[in-house]
Amino acid sequence: MAFNVQIEASGHAFQVEDDESVLDAALRQGLALPYGCRNGACRSCKGRLVEGEIHYPEGTPKALTPLDAAQGWTLFCKAHPKSDLHIDVEEIVGAQDIVVRMLPCRVLAKEQLAHDVVELRLQLAQAERLQFLAGQYVDIVLRDGRRRAFSLANAPHDDDHLELQIRRVPGGEFSTYVFESLKEKALLRIRGPLGSFYLRKKDRRPVILMAGGTGFSPIKSIVEDALHEGYPHEMHLYWGVRARRDLYMHERAARWAGEHENFHYVPVLSDPHPEDDWKGRTGFVHQAVAQDFADLSGHSVYMSGPPIMVSAGRETFAGQGLDQKYMHSDSFDYAYETGHDEK
Repeated sequence: MAFNVQIEASGHAFQVEDDESVLDAALRQGLALPYGCRNGACRSCKGRLVEGEIHYPEGTPKALTPLDAAQGWTLFCKAHPKSDLHIDVEEIVGAQDIVVRMLPCRVLAKEQLAHDVVELRLQLAQAERLQFLAGQYVDIVLRDGRRRAFSLANAPHDDDHLELQIRRVPGGEFSTYVFESLKEKALLRIRGPLGSFYLRKKDRRPVILMAGGTGFSPIKSIVEDALHEGYPHEMHLYWGVRARRDLYMHERAARWAGEHENFHYVPVLSDPHPEDDWKGRTGFVHQAVAQDFADLSGHSVYMSGPPIMVSAGRETFAGQGLDQKYMHSDSFDYAYETGHDEK
């Protein structure tokens, strides 16, 4: 049985099945309510129950005091509805609404995706979850305080662990350590989420996503989040790399396109190897976009990758009518601020 829930401040409404929490239902339907741990310990998901009745199948969370409960405060990550609800809780509408946190984590798995790309899967402590917007990044904080920033490759709804895609940078101290020395079960510290590179879901324009190399990482998060929520607008992904071996998740991207009518995928190789026998698009990825969309005045563009790609895209797309307001980018300029590659 489903119950209706209305959020007081925004008027947004959604449905909750009787076997799921209010928070889980909201996230499932694209409404970002605040949370920290998703197990009732941190109180980040606290809001007020204005009307209706809830219960806690696992018992009242210890973090909710009797006084809290008497005043109508509710921990929505554990609360299940027993009737239609009217609730008073803040909604996450942008990166500025999410708390940046420093968290310990453990390397759950390390997998080679390509000759120069490794995926790290990081496990937070059992009582912790990281709330973030698809496309944001985290800093890995080194022992001496220096930081290396990497985009989160997993979507926010799939937050049992965090995924990072790390390219080996010649001479890069941290990436060399990851490739040669970092072991599973090693402990790391992260700080995040950070960054303003995320999909503006209220924008009704068709979207062009342009990735260069491991700039695919935040794009993957954005795409999986959008498809999970049933994003209704056209999305076109262009992924530019040098050779076929660098398309380390080509099959997954092709599967997205095969399963969703409004999603389109164009891989572009700038320098294919003879053995690639490549029949697809070649050249620079921004040129492929420009060839396919002579008029960009009605589109929004999200670019993630090397500075030279982002810069070329900005100049070219502006000349084809793209309003700066609808041009979003995550350039790998500085590892300690936005990036993904070490200086």
